[in-house]
Amino acid sequence: MLDTNDFKIIFDKYFDSIRRYIYYRCGDMSMASDIAQDVFTKVWEKSDDLELTNIKSLLYKMAHDMFINCYHRESKHIEFEQTMRLKVSFEESPEEQIQYQELTTNYSDALNDMPELQRTIFLMSRNEGLKYSEIAKTLCISVKTVEKWMSVALKQLRDKLLVD
Repeated sequence: MLDTNDFKIIFDKYFDSIRRYIYYRCGDMSMASDIAQDVFTKVWEKSDDLELTNIKSLLYKMAHDMFINCYHRESKHIEFEQTMRLKVSFEESPEEQIQYQELTTNYSDALNDMPELQRTIFLMSRNEGLKYSEIAKTLCISVKTVEKWMSVALKQLRDKLLVD
């Protein structure tokens, strides 16, 4: 159990080192301070259940976990912002929008012109990310057949999409 006096002692002793540890990991003093404060807030909230033994390792473990969670949240946020920026910049230019529509139409037409097996192999490779050996096993054909059809599919796409 952790009382107010014990908490103050732990806070004074470890807060700066926890903040430096997080700062070392992220390079952002503001984020490091926020996470360090969150660690000690969580310790205070759980003070009834905590023992003073191994408190240092517990603090570092909590700081590490909170940093990882924050990092993942920030990564998703940045990824979302980049996607939105791409969409906004894309939506701003009608010419680019028309070019994109033409490209997708040509791509769709090129896929529809492919024989069924060739299209299936191509989509399994590109859309599902399967390796040639996995495609061959799934379709009960040889790896060489998959390689041949992929080569032909890529050549046809190049010819149809790179028309000047």
